[in-house]
Amino acid sequence: MTQDELKQATARAAIDYIAPKLENDSIVGVGTGSTANFFIDYLAEIKGQFDGAVASSQASAERLKSHGIPVYDLNSVDGMQVYVDGADETNAALQLIKGGGAALTREKIVAACADEFVCIADESKWVPVLGNFPLPVEVIPMARSLVARELVKLGGDPVYRQGVTTDNGNVILDVHNLEIAQPVALEQAINNITGVVTNGIFALRPADVLLLGTESGVKTVTAE
Repeated sequence: MTQDELKQATARAAIDYIAPKLENDSIVGVGTGSTANFFIDYLAEIKGQFDGAVASSQASAERLKSHGIPVYDLNSVDGMQVYVDGADETNAALQLIKGGGAALTREKIVAACADEFVCIADESKWVPVLGNFPLPVEVIPMARSLVARELVKLGGDPVYRQGVTTDNGNVILDVHNLEIAQPVALEQAINNITGVVTNGIFALRPADVLLLGTESGVKTVTAE
């Protein structure tokens, strides 16, 4: 199977997983990226079974709206049954690296509001230790150099993502050469740097369930 076919299979599995849980007033949190896009397209097939969605990016919001799915501002909803999103890396504890699409802050906010966080990914994203994928850090523009110096002190090699502005008007530093053996501690340390909005480690709020696309089918994984 191609990587796109694996992504499609996991997205379809996510629909099968959440559909029995949905009610007429349910709100579905929707992430950002190529796998999430497949999920949005399949979600349109059952749009009559739930109230609407909250999107983690403008791009996902527009895709949802194009399918006739109501999109709500997060401040206007009381709760969210489930949040479905992809990942750039996942370990066995379902701690993630996210932010390749520069939507990490909104993704982290939506995940924090959800009763259940379902991650959908293909098997290329499964790693023993996080950090091979460069860690995205969203930064207030005027603090870019300050934050970069502090990230070097933590052992990383930060690279400014040229030409990218987040939906929040900020910039991204991609931190290379980190071996993230203690994801919770590093997530907290980076977030404590003045000028950082947030970073792409999802360990304080990891995924609850991982639907992992493999050559032998989609596997349902829960945290070890």
